[in-house]
Amino acid sequence: MADEPIKGPASYFPSIEKKYGRPIAEWQELVRSRLPAKHMELVSMLKNDHGMGHGHANAVVAHVLSAEKG
Repeated sequence: MADEPIKGPASYFPSIEKKYGRPIAEWQELVRSRLPAKHMELVSMLKNDHGMGHGHANAVVAHVLSAEKG
C-alpha cells in the first residue's frame, strides 16, 4: 500500500541524501563498485572515506547487498 511507511534500511535514505548532499543512487553505485568486499569493509569505507555515520553507512550497504542477493 502506498500509505505505509518505508521500513528497513531505505527509511534512512531521505536523511542520508539531505545530510551528505548526494543522491542515494550515487552511494549505492559507490558500494557496488567495491564488491565483492565484505559488509563491514564497505561500512568502514563509507565512514572513513566519506565521513558517513555508522547507521547511515550500514543502511546503504545493507540495502545494496540485499538487492545483490536478489
